[in-house]
Order: sequence, then C-alpha cells, then structure tokens
Amino acid sequence: MKRRDPLFMTVAASGPVFSLRDIPFSHRGSWFGFSPVIAEHTYAQDVHLVSHQTGMHPILRLAPTAESDVTATPHQLTWSRDDGRIDLAYDGADTVRLRGRGLGLRLLAADPVLTPFSGPYFYIDPVDGSFVFTVYQTGRRYRITVLGGQAEALGAQALGTAERGVTLLGDWEIAIEEYETARAPYAGTDTFEQVVKAARAEFDVFAEAVAPWRSDATPAAELAAYVLWSATVRPAGFVTRPAVLMSKHWMDKVWSWDHCFNAIALGGGLPEMAWDQFRLPFDHQDAAGALPDSVTHSEILYNFVKPPIHGWTLRHLPPADEPEETYRLLERWTAFWLEARRVPGHELPHYQHGNDSGWDNATTFDPERVVETADLAAFLVLQLRELARRAPDPAAAAHWSGAADRMRDALLAELWTGERFVARGAHSGKTWASSSLLDLMPIVLGDELPEAVHTALAARVQEHLTTFGPATEHPSSEHYQDDGYWRGPIWAPSTVLIEDGLRRAGHTALADDISARFRRLCERSGFAENFDARTGEGLRDRAYTWTASAYLILAAAHERRRRRQA
Repeated sequence: MKRRDPLFMTVAASGPVFSLRDIPFSHRGSWFGFSPVIAEHTYAQDVHLVSHQTGMHPILRLAPTAESDVTATPHQLTWSRDDGRIDLAYDGADTVRLRGRGLGLRLLAADPVLTPFSGPYFYIDPVDGSFVFTVYQTGRRYRITVLGGQAEALGAQALGTAERGVTLLGDWEIAIEEYETARAPYAGTDTFEQVVKAARAEFDVFAEAVAPWRSDATPAAELAAYVLWSATVRPAGFVTRPAVLMSKHWMDKVWSWDHCFNAIALGGGLPEMAWDQFRLPFDHQDAAGALPDSVTHSEILYNFVKPPIHGWTLRHLPPADEPEETYRLLERWTAFWLEARRVPGHELPHYQHGNDSGWDNATTFDPERVVETADLAAFLVLQLRELARRAPDPAAAAHWSGAADRMRDALLAELWTGERFVARGAHSGKTWASSSLLDLMPIVLGDELPEAVHTALAARVQEHLTTFGPATEHPSSEHYQDDGYWRGPIWAPSTVLIEDGLRRAGHTALADDISARFRRLCERSGFAENFDARTGEGLRDRAYTWTASAYLILAAAHERRRRRQA
C-alpha cells in the first residue's frame, strides 16, 4: 500500500504545532535539524537528519516501519499511529534521543553511494558497540547508541553502493550524536521525559525573553521565536559567534544585512545575543572596510556586499558593551562606501550590481547595473548621523555631521525630480525612474526629508500596497511577477524599513496599516523568505529568520503603543 504523506498531518500536542515542510525541527546551537527538505526546493517523502556543516547535507533518512502521522512542536517531534509512536527530542545541541513504542524505525544513510571522495562509510565501533556513519560531505561522524531494545545493522563496512543503516523494532531507545573524530561513549543518564522537559524549558526561557508581550492578539509570536531559536548555531568554522542563520533550510548563511533584523528582534530581551548577531559580519571586515556578502560554516563571500543599513540598525539596539569598537567598525564600513564606491568628483556612492543593494533583480537595475541610487544615499545619511552621534570628540562629530548634510543635499539636488527619486548610471550619467519599491526607500530618512518629499513618497508607497503589504514592484507594472523575487513579492526588510521611516516622518496611519497587514500576513502564511503580494502565499525558503524577526519587531512595537494608549 502506498504510504500517505505524513508531513501535513498533526495530532494533539502542546505548544505551537508546525509543518516540517515549512520549518525544520531543531535546537538552539545545533548545526543539524530534522526535515523532509533536503536541498533547494527539494522535498523527500521521509524526514531526514540534515546537517549544515560545510553546507546543507541530508545525512540520515528516518523511515518508520509503518505509515504514521508526524507532529512537530518546539520541544518534541513525534511519529504516531493507533498502536505505536516514535518521539524525538534534543539532548543538547549535538545530540538527540529517540524512543519507539510499538513502532519501528529504519535509520538509513541518505546517500547510498560511497566513493573515495564522497558519501557515508558505516561501521560498528568495537569500543562501545555503537553504530557510526562517517560522512564526507560534512566531515563529521554520526553515532547511534542503543539505550534499550534491539538493533540490526545493514551494510556495515560496505563499500561502493549499498543500503547502510540500523533497523529498530518493538520498544527501543537510542541516542544520535554529531561530532568530529572521537568522544567518550554516550552515557546520558536522564530519562526521555527529562530530556523533553529540559528542551521545552530552554525554549520557554528564550520565548519569554524575546516576546514577553505576546498574547492572543499576537498569535504567531511564539512560533516566530522558535524560528529564531531553532536556526541558531554555536560558533564553528567561520561562524565566530552564536549565530542565527537565515534558515536551516537551504538559505543557511548569515548575509550582511539580514543579520541586522535578527539583532533588533533579540535586542530587547537578549542584548548579548543581539550584539553577537550585529557583530558577526564585522568579524570578517576586509582591509578596505567592506563587510562580506555572506558568512557560513565553511565559506565567506566577498564578491558582492550588502547595503549599509547598520547605522539605522544601531538606533534600534541596546547600548553596546564596547562603544569605541562599535564606532571604529562602523567608521571603516562607511569609509568603504565613501572611498571605494564614489566616482571621482561625485558626492553620491554607487552599487556595482543589484546584489549589493540586497534587491538582487529589482527593476531599478534594468537599464544599467553600476548605479547611484537614492536608497544607498539615504542609508549612508543615517549611518553618517550615527557616526556623528557616537563620535569620540566634537571635531569628529562635526566632520560626520557635515558629511551627512552634503550627502542628503546631493541626494535631493541630483536624484529628486520634484515628484520622485531617480537612479543614475555611474558610467553614463543617465537617469531613470522605475516602478520598483526600491526607488521609494529614501522614506527611511523620515523627518530628515522635506515635508513635500516624504509626503510624495508616502503617497507612492500607498500605491504599492496590496491586501498583505507593500509589493516590491508596482502591482500594475508590466515587470510585476507573482514569484519574481524583488519584482513583486512582499519582503520583511523593505516592510520594516518603510514602516519605520513613515512613522518618523509623521505618516503614522499608513505606518500602522502596513504593520498590521504584514503581521496578519505572517499569522496567515508563516515566515517565508517572501510572499506572493496578491495571494499572500509564502514563497521560496519557508523558515526565514528575518521574516520572523520582522514580525516580532512590528508586533512588539504595536503592543507597546497599544498599552501606552490603554
């Protein structure tokens, strides 16, 4: 009989219940999780242990011996049927416990092929009798220790193509560990119930710190907190600090503007963790002062950069423990834009590609790619203002204030037509307008813009609104695409930046409306990388942390305003 797909099914459970097709089951600090998502837009029938060390790699396939329903909550993953069940919980960041009662499990290598350069090798360790996979793709070992019941090995010491794994039947209990070369035999003394209780308590502490304001009026807050908590990894490889990855699906990196929204969401309750998020890309700042495009376990990319929203971000973070160091790092990052990204004689800096803006394929970049844009100038005005605020002496403060004034004045004189902002080719000098929401991002300057300018921008933002929020391409544009990445879908960062700028410019009703629409969108469709602006459907990676952070940022601010007015 063909098995039903269990991954949409749930049974009664405590805590927010989520689909593994959307959100992986994982634990704060862990580099692996459990999901049927085994590659970009690739869904397996069975849940897999998927590791993110050296990239995204499915390691083990977990196949119950009978058709079963799957339930995921923040502290426990369960396969169940009328006469049996399997439960899984984390026993720390690198170990999970599994227990079966009346339901068997086959733990099989996800890749059946072992070559001299790839795949799994499987053996029984003569030291303690455990079953061990050593896997080329991650360079790590995965040890299965039987704590109760009987297990049968398949394909031990096999070479080439073979089925490798462990079969468990009846009542049984095991531990699975991810580690490097060797460690003492597993000797966990806690009962399974104690492991579950500890995992739940750890998440509850995190959720309370991040969203103490949550209530029935913010129904997605606890799940948003889980998305951040479960996507956090411990320091390893190039990840120098505890880091919230963008996802434990295929977007398993830290990009150098995504991290800002996670930092802000964590700042109120976990300031040390927030500063770790902010500082991580700065740990890899290059000789020119640039931040990398992205950082992950085994890779740092510098071929592009990301927009300088870090001055804006600092306005939303708690005080730094090292204010002088923060100033120095921000100064170097700003100098990169002023020294390496300005045409000689030009006041305004330029992007070299849409990727630098974070809006990879926005229509602003259709005529040319090397472009002076209004959003970039606006972000740098805010960053220069922040440097002036943090300057160590009056002379430095005056220097940065003057630079901010010149940048703002050039933005208005050179890119504002009287009705809208345009972009300008750094080579050609030609200017053009687009139907991208990117052209409206100078609203982030708020009341630093003349009233006529921010009022005109607010009116144009209104034109981009759909039921679910501001579309990144005007909905009537010939370039609009429902799943066009930055050519239509709603994104979290643009929404948060626009909402904040509108509010500071005094357009509070519109800001409130945008906040409400986006919060309803997340409550309806989860925390996807982006959303179809017409239908609200989640698109691309479905467990994106900056989306969860945006919900927490907007919901927390809304709750503060509501309680002040009560």
